[in-house]
Amino acid sequence: MTRQILLSYEEPWYIAKDIDTNVASQGKTMIEAQANLKEALELYFEDTPLEESNTNYYLGVLEVV
Repeated sequence: MTRQILLSYEEPWYIAKDIDTNVASQGKTMIEAQANLKEALELYFEDTPLEESNTNYYLGVLEVV
């Protein structure tokens, strides 16, 4: 599944946020923030079914297995 994410920097953290679910995480690097977001999304989807969305954001992608 491919997710659309927003990455931002708020010193000293990089923030990664999934556009559709509003799940967010942080890390000291962009890579770490994305990895932490991936883990958070995996936990989120264990308990919440994936819903279809018509969101038209194309800010970044993150592969969640």
